[in-house]
Amino acid sequence: MIPLDQWLGNAEALLATTRALALDAAMDAAVKATVAALAAGRPLLVCGNGGSAADAQHIVGEMVGRFLQERRALKAICLSSNPAVLTAWANDYSFETVFSRQVEAYAEPGGVLLGISTSGNSKNVVLALEAAKARGMVTLGLTGEGGGRMAVLCDHLLAAPSTSTPAIQQVHLCLYHYYCAAVEAALA
Repeated sequence: MIPLDQWLGNAEALLATTRALALDAAMDAAVKATVAALAAGRPLLVCGNGGSAADAQHIVGEMVGRFLQERRALKAICLSSNPAVLTAWANDYSFETVFSRQVEAYAEPGGVLLGISTSGNSKNVVLALEAAKARGMVTLGLTGEGGGRMAVLCDHLLAAPSTSTPAIQQVHLCLYHYYCAAVEAALA
């Protein structure tokens, strides 16, 4: 049996960190920006690769469907959910631009882009953040320690203080559930 602390780190410290990040000014600002965008009919775009793509789909599912409360559907789009767009664009052009191309299609000034990358260095997420900023969107990031290249591109960065991918993903799950609940509470 592998000891939990060996692959996840100190679980108590991660929980304390998650609590602190959920109550952080960056989370409050991220929620407020998202609420303002969605209330005004602007989109929330979400992207990531691998496990972060699954997290992006999860977040959008909660926003379009419901999380804890009955309410109207919210205008949220997962940029990693359309295999036809992803594979056609990656095949004909570049996987690095699969998200930024979709930002070109869906961006609206005052909307929000949430980029997810445990390293903070995923080239396609970085390019999506650049495209979103150029189009007047608020940029949010969920990353690991330091934020990587995403740090300077995010208006509001939530960086889990770890370099362990499983630990970062555990923190991200708790943070985005809090984020979904807070956005929903404000709009329900």
